Amino acid sequence: MEQTETTTGVISDNESAQAAIVLPIYLADHGLDYLVELVKQIRPVRPGQVAKAEQKFRALLFQLQKDPAAMITLRTALRSVFIKSEVLPALTDSGLIGSRGFVQELGSKLKHKLLPEVQDPSDFLFVISHVFYKNTDYQWVKAIDPELWKKFFRLLRVYINMNDEALIGQLHQALRILSFRVTTLGLEKEVARRFGNNKNAIGPFLEQNRLVNMYLENQHFGTPDTQLVLYNVQEQLYNCRQSVIWLRDQKLYQGTSLAQTFVTTRILQMIERMLLIADVLDRDNKLDEDRFISYFITVVTNENKRNSLRDFLSDNLGLLAYQIAEHKGKKGEKFITTNREEYRLMFRSAVGGGVIISFVAVIKILLGKLSLPPFWMGTAYSVNYSLGFIAMDRTGTTLATKQPAYTASAVALSLDSKKNAGKTDLHRFSIAIVNIVRSQTASFAGNLLVVFPLSYGIVWLMDYVAGYRIVNQEQAFRLLESQHPWHSFSLLYACFTGVFLFLSGIISGYVENHIVFGRLTERLRQHPVLSHSMSSKRMNRLIDFVHTYAAAFTGSLALGFFLGMSASVGKIFGIPFDIRHITISAGSTAIGFFGTAHQVDWLYMLVVVMGVLGIGFINFFVSFSLAFFVAVRSRGIELREYPELFSHIWRYIRKHPMDLFFPPKKTRRAESLHEDDQVTSGQKKSDTGNGIG
Repeated sequence: MEQTETTTGVISDNESAQAAIVLPIYLADHGLDYLVELVKQIRPVRPGQVAKAEQKFRALLFQLQKDPAAMITLRTALRSVFIKSEVLPALTDSGLIGSRGFVQELGSKLKHKLLPEVQDPSDFLFVISHVFYKNTDYQWVKAIDPELWKKFFRLLRVYINMNDEALIGQLHQALRILSFRVTTLGLEKEVARRFGNNKNAIGPFLEQNRLVNMYLENQHFGTPDTQLVLYNVQEQLYNCRQSVIWLRDQKLYQGTSLAQTFVTTRILQMIERMLLIADVLDRDNKLDEDRFISYFITVVTNENKRNSLRDFLSDNLGLLAYQIAEHKGKKGEKFITTNREEYRLMFRSAVGGGVIISFVAVIKILLGKLSLPPFWMGTAYSVNYSLGFIAMDRTGTTLATKQPAYTASAVALSLDSKKNAGKTDLHRFSIAIVNIVRSQTASFAGNLLVVFPLSYGIVWLMDYVAGYRIVNQEQAFRLLESQHPWHSFSLLYACFTGVFLFLSGIISGYVENHIVFGRLTERLRQHPVLSHSMSSKRMNRLIDFVHTYAAAFTGSLALGFFLGMSASVGKIFGIPFDIRHITISAGSTAIGFFGTAHQVDWLYMLVVVMGVLGIGFINFFVSFSLAFFVAVRSRGIELREYPELFSHIWRYIRKHPMDLFFPPKKTRRAESLHEDDQVTSGQKKSDTGNGIG
């Protein structure tokens, strides 16, 4: 059997036959159509089948080696397509955000996603976008072994002549355009204002432009003097990048905004492109293979993702989400108990929250007796909920279901290697998870142990003292039925509630970030009217309120209206849309039980109570999952990189099961778990050495 050696292994005739490529010779006179048809045969049927694409690509290499005529035809097709192509748009536009504003760029992508913009046939990007027209092509192009791409381009004798005046001219023009753009963006208000008087931060943006112009004004390129200037350009670009990174690192103290994130993302993209061009220009004759292949894959990727809303939003909302999550994480730390004293305080705080919620639940039933249109009924419910949540914020009491939106960010922090001395400690993550479960259990217990009896006691007292029975038997059974796990949509509604709990946490974190970034406390102090009409004591109280309570107040108000208006929205649109919140449901269950005069089957009542607990679990799970996902994504953490995550948690729980319910005498430390693992590992090795196990 004849075999052909490639850079990555041996290709046999049989293997080639299994993935045969039919070269479209009939399209030899139509270069672009030829390339489109050729790539179509290599492209896998499904995006995930990258191994098949590589197998077909190997078969193509085999055929090109065996058939000189096919090689010549392919070279001719490539030459006819690319010989007059302009690479300037690929250097200045491909993969770079084009507009100044976030909304403008988002609108542009939406428009072009439906109807792509017109491209000039002489544009290098026109060829790439037509040959690799599927938006998943970059996946298999990137997955193919780079050595195979090298083999392909060597067979075609593709090289870049750095003495070509037209190519050099386009590279110079691209460098000039990008240099002016970087300078302009570096002087934008959102960036320059944050640099303040730090000349070392803003200076490189001006200096790189001066050096680029000095380099391009010289007519003798390639001399030692011009190369030195080019090296200085690269140095200033690195300084520009460090200035932007420094600015982003200040977000914890100064906050951030969508506008600032958008501008800094554009700057970093353009700096990377300028470094690529400068790196090409400082070579004598040729662009090396690795760089050429890397840029080829980058161009294909950029064209496939040119109108990708997901990538655009991910890049630009990531830092803002990080800042929101960071503020939530700091607040979430107070909801995580690590010792017995904190555990007792958490339980007491939850008991206080249960007292407030009991009255909220009773008032909700009373408001339901009003004959109001759906919108005003929803508004009444919303005000009732909001006042209850705000009262809990002001009294320092706890609502169990508000915790997950904050604690999830604190858990993600334990996985953040940037915040943990450059490494991720899964033992720290395991401890954080168990601490959260225990804290959540304490807060649920504190809420429910009060809400059930106190709600019952309030309606009993109303009946005993005033002779007013809040619900009749029929209404009471409806209340119980609405909490039943399979006689109603209560568990589905609990999912909606989890989403609202998550959104209220996002809103609270956003407001807190905006207070810091917008310097609202300083602006209040310098307000031309307030500063002259209020005493310094009252002004300080106002500023302290804004700094301490504004974010929590906004989050509570938002949550109240989310929960209160849901049922009204469902009625207005005639859809099954409502909420089920564990503490409100617990109060309704107690009131319903009282209204039945205890004439209810105990097994049915047990199922309803279990349904309430199920509502609580879903509230927690949905809210925590969403908040954790946002916190993890905003920190750039990939969970698939930690396959042993759950095994660490399981080992910890198996070793210390009571930590899920009661805090240990001594706070668990990640270092002690490391030592335990080392001891266990040593014992296993010793047992194996002694013939045990």
